[in-house]
Amino acid sequence: MNLILMGLPGAGKGTQAEKIVEKYNIPHISTGDMFRSAIKEGTELGKEAKSYMDEGALVPDEVTIGIVRERLSKPDCQKGFLLDGFPRTLEQAEALENLLGELETSLDYVLHIDVPQTILVDRLTGRRVCPECGATYHVQFNPPKTPGKCDNDGAVLIQREDDQPETVKNRLEVNVEQAQPLLDFYEEKGYLVTVEGNRNIEEVFNDIDERLQHLS
Repeated sequence: MNLILMGLPGAGKGTQAEKIVEKYNIPHISTGDMFRSAIKEGTELGKEAKSYMDEGALVPDEVTIGIVRERLSKPDCQKGFLLDGFPRTLEQAEALENLLGELETSLDYVLHIDVPQTILVDRLTGRRVCPECGATYHVQFNPPKTPGKCDNDGAVLIQREDDQPETVKNRLEVNVEQAQPLLDFYEEKGYLVTVEGNRNIEEVFNDIDERLQHLS
């Protein structure tokens, strides 16, 4: 099964990706992992991507697509893959269609985990981090044993700058603007499956699993 996973920050993509990968034994391919792997392996495209990243610049589409091509051509993708964080633009989506055509395969589903933005603001602004050990908590969903203190070392937990309410709202708005053309593109192609994400983890996964079972 060839899948793309989409959803706004805080929608629970990482959790659902783990469950899909565990059950169906396909590789979870995130953009960051692909870049790190290509750089580590010292491929030509990896070196090129690193030169942009070292300057803090965006990696151009043609380099990103090349790295995706290298990754999807590896043996562990023969039975399928779960793409996360790619494509991000319509140009990348069209390039991916062409690439899959070259590889004589196609997408099965684009899984979109949909959660209202107001809920996402609560989820993201509730995150707290230990400045000493990096442990992550949530005031509502995963609170520490002692309020405001890390379970591991007792350090006072902090709220990161990018978890402040105003920053979170802006980040979500940017992500919505970026994602909507892709959702429209995939809906038109007949790949889009929208899953209601404002439920417990198992309910969301059961909904996804129901869709995937006939592909396996």
